[in-house]
Amino acid sequence: MKTILENIKGDKAIWAVAGLLALFSFLPVYSASSNLAYLYDDGNTSKYLIKHFAHLVLGFTILYGVHKIPFHYFKGLSLIALPFVIVLLIVTMAQGTTIGGANASRWIRIPLVGVGFQTSTLAAVVLMAYVARYLSRIKDKVVSFKETLLPLWVPVFFVLGLILPANFSTAAIIFAMVTMLVFIGGYPIKYLAIILASGALCLTLFVLSAKAFPGVFPNRVDTWVSRLDNFFDKEDTDADYQIEKAKIAIATGGVTGLGPGKSIQKNFLPQSSSDFIYAIIVEEFGIVGGLFLMSLYMFLLFRLVIVAHKASSMFGKLLAIGVGVPIVFQAMINMAVAVELFPVTGQTLPLVSSGGTSIWMTCLALGMILSVSAKREVQKDEMEDVENPLDILSETI
Repeated sequence: MKTILENIKGDKAIWAVAGLLALFSFLPVYSASSNLAYLYDDGNTSKYLIKHFAHLVLGFTILYGVHKIPFHYFKGLSLIALPFVIVLLIVTMAQGTTIGGANASRWIRIPLVGVGFQTSTLAAVVLMAYVARYLSRIKDKVVSFKETLLPLWVPVFFVLGLILPANFSTAAIIFAMVTMLVFIGGYPIKYLAIILASGALCLTLFVLSAKAFPGVFPNRVDTWVSRLDNFFDKEDTDADYQIEKAKIAIATGGVTGLGPGKSIQKNFLPQSSSDFIYAIIVEEFGIVGGLFLMSLYMFLLFRLVIVAHKASSMFGKLLAIGVGVPIVFQAMINMAVAVELFPVTGQTLPLVSSGGTSIWMTCLALGMILSVSAKREVQKDEMEDVENPLDILSETI
């Protein structure tokens, strides 16, 4: 253990936040999974706790391994991984999986081990690294819109097009994060306006096509429309069962909460250990616990900005922002959904919700960020190791 701690590099505050989120997650996951254990199993909740522990162990193993890789290697790795990710997305989409008549082609089954994997989460991390790579290459260069179409926007829209039919919320988040990153990277605003207009047009055409040919993407667009209607129609409070139960859980929690494991709404709230785990957290730990959790994500965002500011290269800055901000953004969306500030999206709470893919890809992104900050530490140590010329002169005299 001591050897491992000595080999941990990078921003220690980010390590601390990741560790605190992971440790805290055991309480709500164990509590919320009790309903699943009694509904679909023999009532033994230990299996769910062990499964969550295994996911976290693998996730932090990924984090540790990735943070030891010099971050400039991710330039080439993103270029190599992008075609692989596109193939995975095509395979995932081709499965044509439906749940309750709705398109749910989000997961593939990993051969031999039989573990489910959500390919869109991997695609998000790889795509952000790829965009950061491209923007760092055109830094301080005058480029035309036509020059950026093939190397930048064609891969972005191709990946989004493969994710959109089954997972609108993830596609929307990725598009928003790419837009943010290219803006920070100095991409001309007039070109960005064209992309935003093109994105809106493509989404409109997709919705109209799905409405005209419902057999292609069964009921998925109807699901999006229904969620938006439920969100904006404030009079129909019974339209969205999940939101209603989440609101009851939050109202029941009050300031200090009912206590760990004492949630009542976990027995009625679907996805209580994943998508709506924040409602269970507030019910059991109160507003105090909810605000504490939110403050951890806000502190993580603060450290991300520090890492990006101190990064030694433009690629390092953009990589830290590109793979880091989506973690905090996803967390805020998850919390906003629970308190009905945002329509239902199906986004998990990073490092807290149960689910292997979300944990693993969050750890992958954090590993990249820590790799950027570790490089800064190495450079600082190298500068400190250089002997002061005045010391050499004094010794000579």
